[in-house]
Amino acid sequence: MNQPVPEPATAERRTPAGQPAVVEQPALPGLPAARRRRRPSAGPVPVAEVLPVARVVVDLAPAHLDRAFEYAVPAALDDVAGPGVRVRVRFGGQDVDGFLLERVGEAEHAGELAPLRRVVSAEPVLTPEVLRLARAVADRYAGTLPDVLRLAVPARHARTEGEVPDEDGPTADGPGDPAPTAGPLPPLPPLPAWEAYRGGPAFCRHVHAGGAPRAVWTALPGGPGEDWPSAVAQAVAACRAGGRTALVVVPDARDVDRVLAALDHERPDAAGDVVRLVADDGPAARYRAFLAARRGRAGVVVGTRASAFAPLPDLGLAVVWDDGDGLHAEPRAPYPHVREVLALRSELEGAALLVGSMGRSVEAQALVAAGWAHEVAADRPTVRRRTPRVQALTSAELAREGPAAAARLPTPAWRTLRDALARGPVLVGVPRAGYVPAVACARCRALARCTACHGPLGLDGPDGTPACRWCGRLATDWRCGTCGHDVLRSVRVGSERTAEELGRAFPGVPVRVSGARSAGGVLARVPDRPALVVSTPGAEPVADGGYAAAVLLDAAVLTSWPGLRSAEEAVRRWLSAAALVRPASAGGVVQLVGDAAERPTQALVRWDPAGLAARELDERSALALPPAVRTALVEGSRDAVAAVLARLALPASAEVLGPVPVTPAEDRHPDVRAGGASATAAGGLLDDWVDGSVRALVRVPRGDGPALTRTVAASLAVRSARRESGTVRVQVDAAEVL
Repeated sequence: MNQPVPEPATAERRTPAGQPAVVEQPALPGLPAARRRRRPSAGPVPVAEVLPVARVVVDLAPAHLDRAFEYAVPAALDDVAGPGVRVRVRFGGQDVDGFLLERVGEAEHAGELAPLRRVVSAEPVLTPEVLRLARAVADRYAGTLPDVLRLAVPARHARTEGEVPDEDGPTADGPGDPAPTAGPLPPLPPLPAWEAYRGGPAFCRHVHAGGAPRAVWTALPGGPGEDWPSAVAQAVAACRAGGRTALVVVPDARDVDRVLAALDHERPDAAGDVVRLVADDGPAARYRAFLAARRGRAGVVVGTRASAFAPLPDLGLAVVWDDGDGLHAEPRAPYPHVREVLALRSELEGAALLVGSMGRSVEAQALVAAGWAHEVAADRPTVRRRTPRVQALTSAELAREGPAAAARLPTPAWRTLRDALARGPVLVGVPRAGYVPAVACARCRALARCTACHGPLGLDGPDGTPACRWCGRLATDWRCGTCGHDVLRSVRVGSERTAEELGRAFPGVPVRVSGARSAGGVLARVPDRPALVVSTPGAEPVADGGYAAAVLLDAAVLTSWPGLRSAEEAVRRWLSAAALVRPASAGGVVQLVGDAAERPTQALVRWDPAGLAARELDERSALALPPAVRTALVEGSRDAVAAVLARLALPASAEVLGPVPVTPAEDRHPDVRAGGASATAAGGLLDDWVDGSVRALVRVPRGDGPALTRTVAASLAVRSARRESGTVRVQVDAAEVL
């Protein structure tokens, strides 16, 4: 029988004025305490007499809050509440961070304004130029300004902010070696690294004179003083001689070190003028470099992806090296790409732009084809003189070898390794890391899979137990689900197993492994003495004096995945490795082993990445594929994706493809789409995937790109304001849409 719940006991008391007061009994132990009433305000806060209204962007994720909010500036904060400073404000019943954008005399809001809670720091970390750039990036990628500002402005490090600069370093009066404000410019520094390129010296002269040229540069291999870091350093020196600042963005820390070394060589007297801005260096080092640029104490910033927003005053030159590298694509919303960020910055700030690479991305080729940028490249005789001899060891070329042609390391490649080791180090490129990344049934050749999650099995060592590459479960009692056999065979061989096999084939020769998953990590340099260097793509160390030869194994792996960028990505990786080899005149040779796709293979043999990019661009234009069109990729739960698409006010030229199901294997493991493993459920009707994720692609001609991003941003703002259920992720101009 249910018992009635008793009312809380109360006691009547008398106030000093004689009035009765009802007091509620305190809560029982274990129950939440009653909320205390907030104290009444002490009264209105005195506000500043001049420009009393602050416009603040709050650091909140919801898309419908992507606008400036008005707050009153207390008189006590009048001296420190300037544009660009970090502030704390009251929003939605809680204190949140934000940036003060500007102060105005009158508010647009008709009611009373809440005051600023406090100024976190008087350091104006958000400059007007960076604010304009962040707003342009947010509009370009259908994102929000707070999301972009999280990428552009590093977190505050109070101790670093209070450091006093060294007396011997550059002062706050300006960068280390600015040009005089009056009179002729300093002479243009020598440009030996640019003499081999058509338009190279002219580009540097234009930058030195204060112009804003834009160029797509296809670099060539070269020794000290002629390699790509030296060319970048000489372009930066020309910009600094003209009195403006320079920004260099490269994929990783190893490239940062190479550029810094080249700058030290080209400008030995201006070492304090250069700062390194790399997120991996830690919050203190990153914030210190950021402040040096913001305060005008640095004239050159060299860094990785986040440095594209470095607050350099009077920017004269922006350089992005190897724009096709995936590290230049930001993995956080709104997913901007460094190349596009610097292109926007070039237009907004009137700065020169240099997009350089050993290869040529299709996006960079589109800039040349549209006339927005000019090509800087060498003529064919210079290309032949500077590059190694390239051979493609396909099955047709190896037919004379008979059964030995099927070997992973055929006889011609083995001879190349043997002969080249007498002259110096040899590079062996392997597309996969690890020992044996995938195994199969020895009887029926079916790919071995985990019994728990159906992920691929692999081996981490010669005596290791097969383990799942997805969930890590050990397959101690594995049996083939097709034929019941319990013996495994290797299907794909990684860098560790390759190094082990080469060590047995060449006894007495040192074997070094370079890769993120190897025991020694990624090597930066190797000495100029005989050794076998086994490396995964992107981890190739630089050899002093260049490699005597390079053998690139398993060539078909990089061109067999069905991605839109497989051909250009394969050529980019092959050229990056081949560029480390000595020229043909010094005996340098590169051998590509395997039946890769014909088009990228021929582009490598001819050393013609621009020709491949031009042909790819023509075909994508005919098929309405990026970058010939602008796209918005919408992924998430089916109902949420449908709601976002239904609100889009698309132009008549727009086309919506999908939605189509996204298998769980694709969501968790991008290697499935790249040929790393077969999908567990590839395809199927949308109705069969009610509980799964779906993907839709919206594409429009390039001229309608701004309209697409505006309507996508508006739909996401409505979704945020209504707090719709489900999950949605939107990427504008995603790197891969297949």
